[in-house]
Parts: sequence; structure tokens; C-alpha cells
Amino acid sequence: MADTEKPLLIKRYASRRLYNTETSDYVTLEDIAGFIRSGREVQIVDLKSGDDLTRQYLLQIVAEHEAKGENVLPISVLTDLVRSYASNVNSVVPQFLAASFEMLREGQSKMMENLSSFSHPMAAMPGFEAMRKQQEAFMKSMMGGMPGWSATGPQAEPATEKSGSDDLAQIKQQLAELQKKLSKL
Repeated sequence: MADTEKPLLIKRYASRRLYNTETSDYVTLEDIAGFIRSGREVQIVDLKSGDDLTRQYLLQIVAEHEAKGENVLPISVLTDLVRSYASNVNSVVPQFLAASFEMLREGQSKMMENLSSFSHPMAAMPGFEAMRKQQEAFMKSMMGGMPGWSATGPQAEPATEKSGSDDLAQIKQQLAELQKKLSKL
């Protein structure tokens, strides 16, 4: 079994093909993205020169996802990143981004723990379980694979469903209000 504490070593050959040294097979950028999403660290090195190419390939993965319409980075953030390369603040940008992502991971983890809690005061509200599952799926897609983040924990008891179109409209309204409150957090 592979030691998942060490970064997965990927070697780039002169032909630009990427070789997984653990499984002795060639991999694609999407394979590498999958390793990262599953929580594995990777290191990509040029076979001939020994240069570390990890940053270059990670940026390429991000660029390909952005090009496919999977927009995570707003234009304003991309613009600010470009500006940071031309200014003297580029020395604080990496630390700021790392700290921001760490805070995001911690905050999202705490929010999911609170939403998953049996004793959460909103757990008895109609539609809460559906909202919790939606939030969990969202967080899993956004944060899944990031080290230190987990969507596991005790699940809230499902609320009993009321019948009738008035009750359904009320549930939808309550769900919309809850989503607004959560987005403000």
C-alpha cells in the first residue's frame, strides 16, 4: 500500500507524458486533479533536469477547469492576482491566500458540524433535512479532498413532511430564508 503521507511523485518525460512512479503507469492532468481531490499531495518533476514542475501543472489544472466554465475564481480575484505580480504586495499574497483558504476550511467544517448536530435548534423545522443535504453536497463539491475537511458526522433527524400545496409553499419560503441566512455566515 502506498504511503499517503509522502507526496505522490509524478515524473514528466521529454515527450511531456506524466508517469506515476507508484503505479508505474502514465497519468493525465485529470488523474492528477483526482489525486489532489482525494486528499493526496503530488510532486511533479522533470525527469531530465529534476526541476519541480508542480506549480506549473497545478495552475494548468485550474486554468482548464476555469476554461470549461467551472468558474471558482471571480474576475475581480483573477485581476487582483495579476496586479499582485506587478506590485510590491506579491510577498504577502501567498500567505494571505493560504490563511484565507485555511479559514474557509475551518469555517465550513464547523458549519457542517453544526448543521449535522442532532441538537441543532433548526433541525425540527420543516425542510431542514433537505436544506442540510443540499448544503452538505455543496460543501463536499467545493471542499472535498481538501486536507482537514470532512463532511461526515451525525446526521440530523429528518423532519416529517406536511401535505398540501400551502405547506409546500411555506417550506420553500423557509428554505429560501435559511439559505439567505447561511449565505450571510
